[in-house]
Amino acid sequence: MSVCKRLLYIVKHRGIWPSIWRRNVTTWSPVGTAFNATPHRRLELFEKNVGLFGVPELSSPAGFEVTTKRALKATQELVDKVCSSPPGAVTVETFDQLSDGLCKVADLADFVKVAHPDPSFREAAEKTCIEIGTVVEKLNTNVDLCRSLKNLLDNKEVLAQLDPETRKVAELFMFDFAISGIHLDEKLRKEAVKLHVKLLDLNNEFLMGSHLPNRIAKSAIPEHIHCHFATEGSFIQIGGLHAESSNDLVREVAYRIFLYPNADLMECLEELLKCRNKLAKLVGYESYAHRALQGTMAKTPETVMNFLQLLTDKLSERTAIDFEMIKDMKIKLNPRNAELMPWDPPYFSGVLRAERYNIEPSLYSPYFSLGSCMEGLNSLFIQLYGVSIMSEHPSAGEVWNDDVRKLAVVHETEGLLGYIYCDFFHRANKPHQDCHFTIRGGRQCQESGQYQLPVVVLMLSLPHPTKSAPTLLTPSMMENLFHEMGHAMHSMLGRTRYQHITGTRCATDFAEVPSILMEYFATDYRVVNQFARHYQTGQPLPQSMVARLCESKKVCGAADTQLQIFYSALDQMYHGKPQNRSTTDILKDMQQKFYGLPYTPNTAWQLRFSHLIGYGAKYYSYLMSRAVASMVWKQCFVQDPLNRDMGERYRREMLAHGGGKEPMLMVEVSQSVSLGQG
Repeated sequence: MSVCKRLLYIVKHRGIWPSIWRRNVTTWSPVGTAFNATPHRRLELFEKNVGLFGVPELSSPAGFEVTTKRALKATQELVDKVCSSPPGAVTVETFDQLSDGLCKVADLADFVKVAHPDPSFREAAEKTCIEIGTVVEKLNTNVDLCRSLKNLLDNKEVLAQLDPETRKVAELFMFDFAISGIHLDEKLRKEAVKLHVKLLDLNNEFLMGSHLPNRIAKSAIPEHIHCHFATEGSFIQIGGLHAESSNDLVREVAYRIFLYPNADLMECLEELLKCRNKLAKLVGYESYAHRALQGTMAKTPETVMNFLQLLTDKLSERTAIDFEMIKDMKIKLNPRNAELMPWDPPYFSGVLRAERYNIEPSLYSPYFSLGSCMEGLNSLFIQLYGVSIMSEHPSAGEVWNDDVRKLAVVHETEGLLGYIYCDFFHRANKPHQDCHFTIRGGRQCQESGQYQLPVVVLMLSLPHPTKSAPTLLTPSMMENLFHEMGHAMHSMLGRTRYQHITGTRCATDFAEVPSILMEYFATDYRVVNQFARHYQTGQPLPQSMVARLCESKKVCGAADTQLQIFYSALDQMYHGKPQNRSTTDILKDMQQKFYGLPYTPNTAWQLRFSHLIGYGAKYYSYLMSRAVASMVWKQCFVQDPLNRDMGERYRREMLAHGGGKEPMLMVEVSQSVSLGQG
C-alpha cells in the first residue's frame, strides 16, 4: 500500500473516538463506546466539507445568506401557487411546504446563533433569524394567503373530504393568521408586523443579556473567596448563583452580584413586556397571556392562576415544614447566621438529602458513566418501541465542534427514523441550559414521495472525560439526559404528514409530558439496573442506593415545587394586564405571596429569567406537564416500565400525533389505554 493510500485508509477508518477505558466485567456496546471515549481531533485533510448538518452552503458563514435567499425565493413561488390553486388538500400541503422551507433555515440558524463556537457563524445565523422572522410575520398578515385558506375552511363539501390531520393543520394555520391580526385593516396589520419585528430584536437582546456575567472589583469582596470565581484583571466575574457552594458567603455574594440590576437589560424587559401587551391588544386579546394560552391545555390565564393557587394551597403545610427543616439545618451548620435567605434552600436541602439518605453524588457517579447511560437509553427504547440509537461518524464540516456525536435512530421494521446530534460537553461561551432544538421537522414530501427525516440537537453542559475516567454523571445529570432524550424521541417517533405539527411542535403545556415521563424511567430500578454499572469494575448499582435516591427526592420536594409555582405566577403577572409598577415590585409581591422567603434589595432575578422569551406566559407548563406525566406513568408504566405493548400504544396514541391532536384527547386516550380500552 502506498504512503498516500495508507494515510487515506487511516483517516477513513480511524474514526473519531479511539481511546476507550477498559471494563473488567463486560464490554461497551457501540453506542456506549462512542460516548465513553476520549475524543481526538479527526484528520479532515482529504474529506470534502459537507457543511453544517450536511447543508453544503453552510461550510462557511456566508452560506447563511445563500440559503436565506433561496428559501425566500421558494417562499414567493409557493405563495403564488397556493393563492392561484383551487381549495383542497393541496392548499394545506403547500402551506406546510412553505412553512417547512422557512423553518429549515430559521430553526437551524436559531441553534447556530447560540451554540456555534465561531462568532462569525453566530452573527450570520442571527442575521438570518431576523430576516426570516420578518418575512414570517409579513406572511401571517398576507390577506391573499389567508383568503386561500379561508376558502378551503368555508367550503364544507371540500372540507368533508379531508382527513382529520389535514383539517387540524388547516385550522392551526388559520389560528396563526388570527393571532397575528389578519382581521385588522391594512394600517393596523402593518403596525402588527412592526411590533412583531421589534419583538424579534427585543427577544434576542434580552436572551443574550440574561446569560452575560456580572463583574465587580476584586477589592469589593473578601480576598479569601476570590478563588471561587473567575477573574479578569482587577475584576471578579460572576456568571451564576453558585447555589451548591458550601460557603455561605460565596452563595450570598454570587446571588447579590449575579442578580444585581442592569439598567439597559431592565429597560429591554420593560419594553419587551409593553410591546407584547400592545400586540395582544391590537389583535383583540385582553392581554398577552390570553393570546399565548389559546390552543394550550390550560386555555386561559384564569385557569393557570387557579391551578397555581390550588397547588400552593395543597402544598402549604409541607412547604412550611420544608422551610423549617432547611432553617434548622442552617442553624446547625451556621448558628451565627440563622435567617433563611433565598440563596440557602438549594444548598441546605441538598445537605438534608445527603445526611438522611447518604446520596453524595460522588458515590453514584462511577455507576453513571455517559456511555452506560446512553446504553441504558438504547436498551429502554429497544424494549419499548423496537428502536435503536446508533453512533455514526459525522462528515467533515457537518458538526460545529469536535466532541459533538451523531446518532441515527433506527426502527426494527420502519428503518431510519431520523438523526440526533449530541452536543453534550461544556465549552466556553456555550449556554449552560440543557436544551432540545428541532433543526428539521419530519413530513411527508408530496413533491418527492419521500418522508423527510427529522433532525434534532440535544445540548447539555457535561464535564469532559479525563485521561483516567470517562464522563461521570451525577444522578441529576443522568435524569436531565433522560429528560432531553424524551424530547428527542418525541421528535423521532412522530410520523406526522405535516412538519407544522411534528414532534414537539404541539401545545407547550403538553410538549414537556414525554420528557418528564422519561424522568420516571430514569429512577425506576427495573430500568436503572439494566445500565448502571461501575465504569471500572462492572458492578451493578445496588438497589438500596436507587431506593435511597428516590426517597431523597421527597425531601424538600414541596419547597422546590413552590419555587416553580412562584416563577410561573410571576410569568403570568408579567404577561397579564399592565400594572403601574416596576417588574421588580411585581417580583417582590409574587415572591411574598407564592414563595415566602424575603426579597433581597438591589437584586433583579427577573433579568435572569430567560424562559420569559421561549415560554412567555407558559412557564407553568412544566408544572402542568408534570401532573400529566405522573398520571401517564401510574396508569401505563408503573406496573412494568419495559412493557412493549404499552410502549407501542403510548407511541401510537400520544407521541405519534405531535400537535395534530388535542392534548386532552390524547391524555384521555392514555387513561383508556391503561384500562385496556385502547
